Amino acid sequence: MTIERKPAKPKKCRVATCRASFVPSRMGQAVCSPACAMIDAPRHEPKARKALANIERKDIKVRKEKLKSRADHLKDTQQAFNAWIRARDAGRPCISCGTTADVQYCAGHYRTTGSCPELRFEPLNVHLQCNKNCNLSKSGNILGYRPRLLEKIGAEAVEWLEGPHEPKKYTIEQLKAMTADYRAKTRELKKGLAA
Repeated sequence: MTIERKPAKPKKCRVATCRASFVPSRMGQAVCSPACAMIDAPRHEPKARKALANIERKDIKVRKEKLKSRADHLKDTQQAFNAWIRARDAGRPCISCGTTADVQYCAGHYRTTGSCPELRFEPLNVHLQCNKNCNLSKSGNILGYRPRLLEKIGAEAVEWLEGPHEPKKYTIEQLKAMTADYRAKTRELKKGLAA
């Protein structure tokens, strides 16, 4: 069984100086000849430039990703984790001083990443903390942090945090997966708050 194609209907050339009637030889043809196509081409230049710029940006992004070191991926994961902590604890007071003032908040580690890097991404170890007063000025304000942490997670969990832990060495693939996971969790929390 053969399907018969309908003959193309005549069109008028899109070029204002031509406007000749022609039968398109291919789908989407809007001009009658290559000469008119050359005249019509500048009309498409902005779109073409934008498409090329998008391709170039994607290419640069891929190349930058390949050049990233393990430390760069660790930094990305830390940023994603901290954003998730801020979203998780949004609306709660500072874990160290209890302030609910309209200040900048950060993800404050009970056991610092320098002293206990294995707890860097442990949710029980990181809580919302006012940035300028407690985290920066008072180096985490541990004297205020511990009592409120005991109230929040309990003595057993705090003792576990203060105890010894196995060192962790994350691979780049693990860090990428964790970054994606924390970003997705943050989006979900923000979506829940917006609803």
